[in-house]
Amino acid sequence: MNRISDTVKHLIIINVIMFIGTMVVGGGNLFYDWFALHFPKNAAFQPWQIFTHMFMHGGFMHIAFNMLALWMFGTPVEQQFGGKKFLFFYLSSGLGAALLMLGYYYYQYSTGMSALEGAGFSTSETLETLRSGYALYDTRWSQTLSPDQLGKFVSVFNGTMVGASGAIMGVLVAFGMLFPESKLMMIFLPIPIKAKYFIPGIIALDLISAITGQSFFSPSNTAYMAHIGGALTGFLIMWYWKKTQFNKNRWD
Repeated sequence: MNRISDTVKHLIIINVIMFIGTMVVGGGNLFYDWFALHFPKNAAFQPWQIFTHMFMHGGFMHIAFNMLALWMFGTPVEQQFGGKKFLFFYLSSGLGAALLMLGYYYYQYSTGMSALEGAGFSTSETLETLRSGYALYDTRWSQTLSPDQLGKFVSVFNGTMVGASGAIMGVLVAFGMLFPESKLMMIFLPIPIKAKYFIPGIIALDLISAITGQSFFSPSNTAYMAHIGGALTGFLIMWYWKKTQFNKNRWD
């Protein structure tokens, strides 16, 4: 087994430090307030959260699985790319994941806001109610929005996004394109499958979960669209690098 590469090692250390900080600083909430990605319409949103959220995690199993995946797939990818190129790829995939997820959230938010505005609620009044923390108890909204619409509208505004999964999905795509014949297995399906089939299958399951809300192997609160965003960003970068590897745009 290959020795862990330097950039992957440093990324894991940063994630662990942030996780420890989450538990010991400010009673567990301060780090989430500062570094988790909030919806941009929420007063708690800060621009740096678009990057810092990918170093935050919601629990021990969350960080454990993500860091295991980062070590397993990130090390061989970094050995192919080199440290600087890998770091750029990793952060770009995480950023792409966040942007697609925010776009999806904006769609859900705009749908709810438009419906309420059509029912006579002003934007300022709606935002004030959302910020009050009592939006789910405003029975006037339930006359306009379905329970599902109302739940998504409120949760999008007040929720947070954390985790390295989007960036790791980009790394997973890179691994599949660099080592397509490598055989992988899932814990729940111990059958060796080539990476060129396994990884698209995982992405397809995430896409189905994002569309239907049906979870297969992940918790129901998983940000599936972030997974898709990270995978898509990783694929586009890999495609571009492969296309331009013999001209002035190549890194090495």
